[in-house]
Amino acid sequence: QVQLVESGGGLVQDGGSLRLSCAASINIFSFDAMGWYRQAPGKQRELVAEVTRGGRTNYADSVKGRFTISRNNDKITVALQMNSLKPEDTAVYYCNARASMHYYWGQGTEVTVSS
Repeated sequence: QVQLVESGGGLVQDGGSLRLSCAASINIFSFDAMGWYRQAPGKQRELVAEVTRGGRTNYADSVKGRFTISRNNDKITVALQMNSLKPEDTAVYYCNARASMHYYWGQGTEVTVSS
């Protein structure tokens, strides 16, 4: 059974930085892609960033130039470095892994950016 465990959320001031980490229970190269989604109160869950098995990255327009997704050399961890955070980045962030038609989700980690 695939498990994804996020860590690194918290409270940060406007303009600050946070680094989220997602640890998978299996080699992340088993997945077609891994990514981060977020869901703010009253809004739909949206893609923030993803990285494919081949290394191609994709970012939401709202985070381009501020967030960076990366895979660690341990082959089980994916990180999201978030810089220049804004209050509108406040949300629960979820790690996601995609394999064929299967989607796996972590439990979420909360990020709050105060103005």
